[in-house]
Amino acid sequence: MKILNRYLCALAVPLLLCGCGGSSGGSSSSAPPPATPPPAPAAHNELAITVNGTSCLNNSYSNKPCASVTICSPGTSNCQTIDGILLDTGSYGLRIFKQALTNIPLTQVTNSSGVSVAECIQFGDGSSLWGPVQTAGVVLGGEPAVQVPVQVIDATFGTPPAACSNAGTSPQAAGINGILGVGVLDQDCGSACVKNSDIGIYFACTGASCSGSTVSLASQVRNPVALLPTDNNGVIIRLPAVPPSGASFLNGTMLLGIGTQTNNTLSGVTTYATNPAGEFTTVFNGVTQSHSFIDTGSNMLFFDNAPASLPACPAPNGQFYCPPATTTLSATNSSASGSPSGAVSFQIANFNSLLATSNQVFSNMGGNLFGNINSGTFDWGLPFFLGRNVAVGLAGTSSNLGTGPYWAY
Repeated sequence: MKILNRYLCALAVPLLLCGCGGSSGGSSSSAPPPATPPPAPAAHNELAITVNGTSCLNNSYSNKPCASVTICSPGTSNCQTIDGILLDTGSYGLRIFKQALTNIPLTQVTNSSGVSVAECIQFGDGSSLWGPVQTAGVVLGGEPAVQVPVQVIDATFGTPPAACSNAGTSPQAAGINGILGVGVLDQDCGSACVKNSDIGIYFACTGASCSGSTVSLASQVRNPVALLPTDNNGVIIRLPAVPPSGASFLNGTMLLGIGTQTNNTLSGVTTYATNPAGEFTTVFNGVTQSHSFIDTGSNMLFFDNAPASLPACPAPNGQFYCPPATTTLSATNSSASGSPSGAVSFQIANFNSLLATSNQVFSNMGGNLFGNINSGTFDWGLPFFLGRNVAVGLAGTSSNLGTGPYWAY
């Protein structure tokens, strides 16, 4: 999930085609997910993940990773556990649809002039989210609650700017109750929004009138992992592999912290440092793509510059790849600085053939970017995570794997 505005420190968004969390061409079925429950977390720093499983709001598209998050009125035990939260390693901060909150009052965040703050986030597929920034107590797994600014998605708050005039309005339309951004950065904008009021991200609203505003780092929507007392240097995503034909659903785990507990210490992995925007370099089919990233919030592998062996699907699915037979490809990833580097082998199957199955989780689904985000990008979406342990190292923190921001696998 990569956000368009390159002024920022690489916000991220789902490259999905329907609303803020709509379909990238996955099954349009709204049937309930399978009845098999996710495994109960075994440790306080574990958060259960389901891909198209029971923690998801619906099966509106394939390769949808979901988690449950507990939201509390700040400093109280008045809490609500909300499922259907899209787990996103490509963005930063928690965003919750207002409709998903039931009798959980939150505290409005204000700017330095005491005026209510709202946020407009624009996504790579042209969709957007709008709503006030409010402080909530957030509980991840068995960790203690942290008090963190979140975006409450509410299209009726004030008057949205033109960029968010068509913002997502409901969980049902989006297919999710919210987004949990646990990428490599703390704030969703950073120093640019502290210094500049005209970036188009943060706004000060008095009644229906909203205008651009600066916002302090502490008041920006923040990655809640960064505020945990101990397990605060990143996360590790663990998802099992699936057969080439896919699976109906999948259960996995997000471990909070890297090397902070006995269960989140990785060895035998390579660490790839990113640039300040959370990007590293992928060389694919002879082209160097220096704006690449690893992202659970993108439901397939998105890349341009495809070889002739990967023809586009017939209309209306022309954004996706439909090779006549499953095709094995290779790319090389490297740190933003150039070293280390390592080859990654992956497969792309016929998109239409995958859709014809009853499955929802696929390791070999791919599409092209169609100019949705910056050129020079390889979006390693959810299929990359299947069968791997992937560490997401937060900027400015250290672990046995190195100093963030980094990806390690």
